[in-house]
Amino acid sequence: MEGAIFYNAEFSAPWSFRSPQSCEVAPYLSPEPRHVIIYHLLTHGRACAQVDGGPRVSLSEGDIAIFPHGDAHVMGNGPSVEPRDHSRILEEILSHGLKLARMGGGGEATRFVCGYLVCDPQLSRVFLGGLPSIFKVSVSHDTSGQWLENSIRYSVGQAAASQTGSEIVVAKLSEALFVETLRRYIDLLPPSQTGWLAGARDPDVGNALALLHRQPADAWTIAGLARQVGVSRSVLAERFRHFLGVPPMAYLTRWRLQLGAQLLASSSHSVAQTAAEVGYESGAAFNRAFKREFGSPPARFRLKSKAAAAGAPAA
Repeated sequence: MEGAIFYNAEFSAPWSFRSPQSCEVAPYLSPEPRHVIIYHLLTHGRACAQVDGGPRVSLSEGDIAIFPHGDAHVMGNGPSVEPRDHSRILEEILSHGLKLARMGGGGEATRFVCGYLVCDPQLSRVFLGGLPSIFKVSVSHDTSGQWLENSIRYSVGQAAASQTGSEIVVAKLSEALFVETLRRYIDLLPPSQTGWLAGARDPDVGNALALLHRQPADAWTIAGLARQVGVSRSVLAERFRHFLGVPPMAYLTRWRLQLGAQLLASSSHSVAQTAAEVGYESGAAFNRAFKREFGSPPARFRLKSKAAAAGAPAA
């Protein structure tokens, strides 16, 4: 993941703006096809956020609203006004840097910073899939969250004043902020919740996921994985299915293929090298599995990915 903050705002009620889908923002942030997660951190005042067709989410100081799938949404505060459409002025907004932007009707003030996280669309699909279109978490309820919020406020101010290196610091802080927000979101999930993040919280499934993600190319078996986790094969398989809907080895196969796709798109490794790096003993087996998952063989997938990154049609 790569993060940064691209909007530093002080708005006075009434105000409202519409943020476009992140796919419209992505070309301004990366030359390669990437997924963009959008978030808004309120540092003062109040606001509401709403994904098109969804309920309004109230935000107060210290709240962070995250849009993991990059949905179009409206932010605002005060009496209803026509939202300003940011899709029409994206280039202007992004070129503005972190200079303070102001708008509104002169009433109650709201201050916030907006940021993005750019990530690989294949790999991010694994853990983003179970997330809602919008969720909020308060980051100011303990010392670590307060430190992050205060550090971001300070660094944004330094960057706005063109202090050398400040934007790099802000980018790293925004990545840390997202990790902290996800950690808190996981802690707040109800016991009945399923999905990747809920599975990561479960002691047995979480340990198994950590092993598979750290060492995906190892010659894993369900017996060996269960032994490492410290439970029986049947217990591990049952809990994995409960949270993730698939058995551990099926999950590992898909994860290896997602890693293979990322390597093909981002490196010059041969298909045979890529197959070996993600745990396939046979290039032919990797080719077959890859085509089933992505609809085209690895070499063709690579051509399409590199053509897309260059902005040219695949041959």
